[in-house]
Amino acid sequence: MKFSTKAIHAGQEPDPSTGAVMTPVFLTSTYVQEELGKNKGYEYSRVSNPTRTALEKNIAALENGAEGLAFASGMAAIDAIFRLLAPGDHIIVTNNVYGGTYRIAKTVLENFGLQFDFVATTAMENVVLARKPNTKMIFVETPTNPTMEISDLAAIAKFARAHHLISVVDNTFATPFLQRPLEFGIDAVVHSVTKYLNGHSDMIGGIVVTSRVEIVEKLRFSQKAVGGVMSPFDAWLCLRGIKTLAVRMKQHCESAMHIADWLSRRKKIVKVNYPGLKNHPQHALAKKQMGGFGGMISFDVGSLANAKKFLKRVRLCALAESLGGVETLISHPATMTHASVPKADRKKNGVTDGLVRISVGIEDIEDIIADLEQALNAI
Repeated sequence: MKFSTKAIHAGQEPDPSTGAVMTPVFLTSTYVQEELGKNKGYEYSRVSNPTRTALEKNIAALENGAEGLAFASGMAAIDAIFRLLAPGDHIIVTNNVYGGTYRIAKTVLENFGLQFDFVATTAMENVVLARKPNTKMIFVETPTNPTMEISDLAAIAKFARAHHLISVVDNTFATPFLQRPLEFGIDAVVHSVTKYLNGHSDMIGGIVVTSRVEIVEKLRFSQKAVGGVMSPFDAWLCLRGIKTLAVRMKQHCESAMHIADWLSRRKKIVKVNYPGLKNHPQHALAKKQMGGFGGMISFDVGSLANAKKFLKRVRLCALAESLGGVETLISHPATMTHASVPKADRKKNGVTDGLVRISVGIEDIEDIIADLEQALNAI
């Protein structure tokens, strides 16, 4: 099956008891067992649930992976990934990852003995220099949040294999419609399905997809032992959203390209970060490994004061956390998504006080641009 067909049908057979086309929401905590040691494949919903299973199979199919494991949030999925390791292990992480990833690494997991180095994975020489004898994992975000930098997936996978590291890619911004890291040799993919996969800003969830049996076994045990799993209703909402992923992503990409080009010609904007622009440092790489450039753009309006004036004036664009919904969302990374990152590190990574991030929705392009233009007039 091709992508759009898989998005609609993978993991979702008609319900055998009723013929229902849509996967039912199995709102149950437990399941009757036929006799000791014999059940219908389900025992307790912390361990597994049919609605969650359908979502896990669906996203695994989209990423061309063997197994999917759904968690209560994207951060719960990332936490489970990092907990594949042991105290004393070292992880190389992309330097300008989502602020929540930085926060859990530095303020939670380092307290339990894991070691992290944040490096610019856009250049492989930085990755090579960062490796230590105790390095066990490389965790890459591409495109990065919020500066839209691109790392070479094939090179990362080759390096990881050569040094027996687990390679992980946060594929939230690109989605499997635009980029499938497992096809480049990456070991595991993580998503905040809250974003583009669901696409409607009405649920929270995360998923890990992998084809490595030992990773699947450890993560399944983590789901059972820790219990940070996705609810059946959230899984159902995400399944519903994924059915339109392909058509939504096409519009997100088309609109974002148009808006990024428009922004790049505005004199009040210092810089525009969008991999679809030819002046983007990794434009050629993005064109090579992605099927499109996505719906995320960031741009610098020069100062915090200008950002405040601009963001106070937006009307159609909603000033809010998160991204990937059908509606256009706009945010200020330095004080919102990346507030937990020290200011010196933010500045070094390009997350300036004047940087604004926009998740381009699927409204009419003319209306989005009109709103951005009237807001820019406040500067």
